[in-house]
Amino acid sequence: MGKNNFYISTAIAYTSSKPHIGNTYEVVLADVIARYKRLQGYDVYFQTGTDEHGEKIEIKAKEAGVSPQEYVDGIANQIKDIWKIMNTSYDKFVRTTDKVHEKKVQEIFKKFYEQGDIYKGEYSGLYCTPCESFWTESQLVDGKCPDCGREVKEAKEEAYFFKMSKYSKWLEEYIESHPHFIEPEARKNEIMNNFIKPGLQDLCVSRTSFKWGVPVSFDEEHVVYVWIDALSNYITFLGYDVDGNHKDEFKKYWPANIHLIGKDILRFHTIYWPIMLHALGLELPEKIFGHPWLLFGNDKMSKSKGNIVYADDLVEEYGVDAIRYYMIHEMPFASDGTFTNELLVESINSNLANVLGNLVNRTIGMINKYFDGVVEDKNTYEDIDEELKTLVLNSKALVDQRMDNLRVADAIDVIFEIFRRCNKYIDETMPWVLAKDESKQDRLATVLYNLVEAIRYGTVMLQAFMPDTAEKIFEQINTDKKDFDTMDKFGYYESGSKVGVAQVLFQRIDTKK
Repeated sequence: MGKNNFYISTAIAYTSSKPHIGNTYEVVLADVIARYKRLQGYDVYFQTGTDEHGEKIEIKAKEAGVSPQEYVDGIANQIKDIWKIMNTSYDKFVRTTDKVHEKKVQEIFKKFYEQGDIYKGEYSGLYCTPCESFWTESQLVDGKCPDCGREVKEAKEEAYFFKMSKYSKWLEEYIESHPHFIEPEARKNEIMNNFIKPGLQDLCVSRTSFKWGVPVSFDEEHVVYVWIDALSNYITFLGYDVDGNHKDEFKKYWPANIHLIGKDILRFHTIYWPIMLHALGLELPEKIFGHPWLLFGNDKMSKSKGNIVYADDLVEEYGVDAIRYYMIHEMPFASDGTFTNELLVESINSNLANVLGNLVNRTIGMINKYFDGVVEDKNTYEDIDEELKTLVLNSKALVDQRMDNLRVADAIDVIFEIFRRCNKYIDETMPWVLAKDESKQDRLATVLYNLVEAIRYGTVMLQAFMPDTAEKIFEQINTDKKDFDTMDKFGYYESGSKVGVAQVLFQRIDTKK
């Protein structure tokens, strides 16, 4: 993998139902990281998609009176629509019902079997259909599935098993010697202490009780179970080949830099997936990041609780960038975030309408009022200008650092700090007072130039987070200086340019209404 290539993936969304705002958060987070990396000059490959096999799909399709393929086609289209509405810039949308993927999954399964990593046995245990997971009595919580809290049922069937136990020691040593492989730290400790150190159980990797899956090529009674099928997507669609005749894309981008996943599927990505890759003789991804959940108030969103919010509904009401901002800004690095309508409205009013919208509006309004829209740097500097410039010029390194550490909420805060400082600068320099004094016209022009340049500088980074808003700001201040190579000094905005007409970026929302 070249130094300047960057591969980021989301988990593939399960096609049992339309994704809610909590599921959508992940693809937006990945999009912000991917866009920022592109701005930094990386050759980015961003993959997302859908996980389309399993008993749950078979049941849902039957209830809907359609074939499983028709059912997943419908949901996959809904997911694509939402990813589009959220303005995500993925490079590839993958689907596990893709014939090429299915063939590669069969080859991977066969390779494991021929290597002696997979053997045939019998499974009996407590099975949770929605989670497609077997549990032991001791793992249940109040007699129910520890993941989703639903009923489990006794199940017994012939199955193939993967010898996870064989790789237990290797995995433990790998994680110990690669401290940033699993993040945040708390997630790593949870995996090590709860699963790896007590010793790994062999994993059931085939099923005979349903048909909607990839058939095992040498034993047609069995279908390949979700883990090998779904997890392989990260390599199969990139051009992995079991015989080593990998496509150029695979050679270029593998190993992945980041697998971005929800904390609820951490076990599969940090235990099963690394062991599978190791058994295939492949390098492991650089980082697996288990992001927190977006809760509704204090509850996990679920259909049964009736507290599900969909991103497309919110976008219709508030606009895409307001929702992108909220998702990114309100989600802490390692603990769950909260969604309520009240918090969303407060966020739009205080940060987007007041801080950013108001700043751009006031600045352009004053330039049009005092100088017929022309922005000129007259070089009449005062100490207060240095303070603003220093804060602006220091911001890029801070944003870079926070983005490198996946502290994306902290990164957008740094950008908004520029806009806050600009608002304060307006209060300190009082352009409306300068405007009344004939001898202060050059100073007034310089103050307004500094504001436009500071806004431009912050907006260059804002492109990754709120692309549409950034584009509108560039249009209003009339600049094409949008690249990261215009951030090494203060003053890239061309003196003598003419701004456009001030337009409202974000309407304040009347909370009484």
